[in-house]
Amino acid sequence: MRILIAEDDKALGSLLSYMFQQQEYAVTWVRDGAAAIEALGQAQYGLLVLDLNLPKIDGIDVLRTARERSEAAVMVLTARNTLEERLNCLELGADDFLAKPFALRELEMRCRGLLRRLMRSNDSLLRCGDLVLDRLHRVVERSGSRVELTAKEFALLEYLLEHRGECVSRADLLRHVWAMHPEANSNIVDVYINYLRSKIDRSAAGKLIHTVRGNGYELREPSPEAA
Repeated sequence: MRILIAEDDKALGSLLSYMFQQQEYAVTWVRDGAAAIEALGQAQYGLLVLDLNLPKIDGIDVLRTARERSEAAVMVLTARNTLEERLNCLELGADDFLAKPFALRELEMRCRGLLRRLMRSNDSLLRCGDLVLDRLHRVVERSGSRVELTAKEFALLEYLLEHRGECVSRADLLRHVWAMHPEANSNIVDVYINYLRSKIDRSAAGKLIHTVRGNGYELREPSPEAA
């Protein structure tokens, strides 16, 4: 699950990024509305934490764009604490609203609730053969044994499972998992695929992650012969 934070305050943005990273979410933090809209076009996010007072493009316009492009839950943060402002945000599709200043613990609990509801509506369990990924509790198991993954490894495996049985290109992975330009000259995808293979395919029966030469990678169930 990816979380996008659109907050121009450096101290608050850094704090929010750290908080979600400690919970092993993949976090992208941007500091203006134009960057937020660009990020929404490059990757899929489960949650957008959105400050309304953003430079370049106002948070209200970012909210409109988010509702057009994304199914992410939206938590609005703002100092504009009027009834009219709250109603406007909800009318535009915000899922929750928190006025500044706020308690960090309250924000954490509200965001956790939004993510729980999202996971329940989207089915929290993803499976491929004997591999199970629980998006709600952020747990991965293969053959009944728990597999410890970093936040980025989890995000990569989640995307592969969402597209199991399909060839996923390196460009797709750069865009949706790393929020990088699909033509970026980077071997980060191959590096993390190797990390995943060492943990997912190392001791279990049957390989799940396959290279499609010249195209990308595919996650698929092992053949009966391999099992």
